[in-house]
Amino acid sequence: MAISPTEQDQVIAFLANPATHHAVVPVKRLDTHGAHVFLVGNDAYKIKRAVRYPYMDFSTLEQRERACKNEIAVNRDGAPDIYLAAIPITRDDTGLHLDGNGDIVEWAVHMRRFDEEATFDRLAERGEVSDDIVDQLARTVSGAHRRASQKSGFAAALREIIVETAEELERAQDATFPGKATFLRQHMLQAYDEHYSLLVRREHSGKVRRCHGDLHLRNLVLHGRKPVLFDAIEFDEKLASIDILYDLAFLIMDLCQRGLKAPACRLLNHYLWLSDDETGEIEGLALLPLFLALRAAIRAKVLVSQAALDANQDDQQIRDYVLAAADFLSPAAPHLIAVGGLSGTGKTRLAYALAGRIGAAPGALHLRSDVERKKLFNVSATDRLQPKAYDPAISKQVYQHLMILGRTGLAAGRSVILDATFRNDQERQGAVDLAANANVPFSGIWLHAPPAVRLTRVQARVGDASDASPEVAARQSSSDTYPPGWTPLDAAGTPDATREIVLDLLL
Repeated sequence: MAISPTEQDQVIAFLANPATHHAVVPVKRLDTHGAHVFLVGNDAYKIKRAVRYPYMDFSTLEQRERACKNEIAVNRDGAPDIYLAAIPITRDDTGLHLDGNGDIVEWAVHMRRFDEEATFDRLAERGEVSDDIVDQLARTVSGAHRRASQKSGFAAALREIIVETAEELERAQDATFPGKATFLRQHMLQAYDEHYSLLVRREHSGKVRRCHGDLHLRNLVLHGRKPVLFDAIEFDEKLASIDILYDLAFLIMDLCQRGLKAPACRLLNHYLWLSDDETGEIEGLALLPLFLALRAAIRAKVLVSQAALDANQDDQQIRDYVLAAADFLSPAAPHLIAVGGLSGTGKTRLAYALAGRIGAAPGALHLRSDVERKKLFNVSATDRLQPKAYDPAISKQVYQHLMILGRTGLAAGRSVILDATFRNDQERQGAVDLAANANVPFSGIWLHAPPAVRLTRVQARVGDASDASPEVAARQSSSDTYPPGWTPLDAAGTPDATREIVLDLLL
């Protein structure tokens, strides 16, 4: 609820006045449920809205001062070029002043203004969330999580967050989404109880950190041609001291809700590839349906708060998030898909194209032998390995690890795509046995294409994890055989054509 909004009216009018900033152009104002932001020239000033919610309290000047100073502290690491200082707004006999010497009547976060059209929600609206940007974003989020300090208490706090969120929605559900909030409470708590031991294990292994906490598309900007995280949670350490997958889940949920499931799937897979504990993070994916549902429910809760302040808030948006939360709690059953074939047949391109269309949101776990081989040697995906890294003994080790990751993913309820050449019977049988032991359906897709097509594709690769050269691809030609039990597919056509043929086979 709002706390004496008239107390801030004069400050709002002061910051909205171009004369305050010695400007001749209008000041652009943005309002959220928790803040007022004023954009002018190269500067941005944000004041905390004088409100109190069950999850956020800015009702006193002291609380708003603390929140402004905390905002600078928690965002400096991720966005040092944007966050400048927390400054007082003062009053003397001549009126209000920015960082003056009179009595302090309000606090503001002073920021360097960035291009508002470059925030990721705007990029998404324009269809500009490219594969390269998604890969950069995975690196940015992974790096932020690596640097973040370890915390504790999330396993216990998560239940409180579920209950508080459900209660907020239950108070609003009669007119907007009858019955759904109660359904969400019951099923989120059921998922919480089912996976409580996993939550605790992850906390003990250092997966709970001081994260961003509010990692949705509107709080990301392409700044200096790189993704930058801003507007991290500053008002409650409990809401930001969370499991790193729960932090990532907000971003994945937001992409899915905007119809960008393929980029969301790519983001998750690249994030996992970058992890120092890929097996542990894949095991944690059992929590993802709960995490995604809760993130969608929280977004609905925030919009309910916004609706109390803004008569133009669309109730349909709230309903959409509530329905999405329910859908996340009913994931599709897992399926194991192996994509094999010689170098240049398009295995990885096909795996990428399939992943966002298969299994529980945001899509299938994509396990790639080229990436796992690089991780085995502790080099980046695009570093070239020496030929000895492809000795049969090393390759056997890579395939064994691929099967361990696949087994872990299937046990976590994820569909899995294995992306490798699968050139011998032992490797192929390993995939078949993996599906049988996990009691999930298996589909083996064997891609083939003429040598000239494969060589052209290999020559065109730039910045890819595969080390296969045209010479390697040429040597493979004589051994192009179709394994029994796998579906052979001519992949000489366009990637889109290949994808549609495979989807027809699988769905």
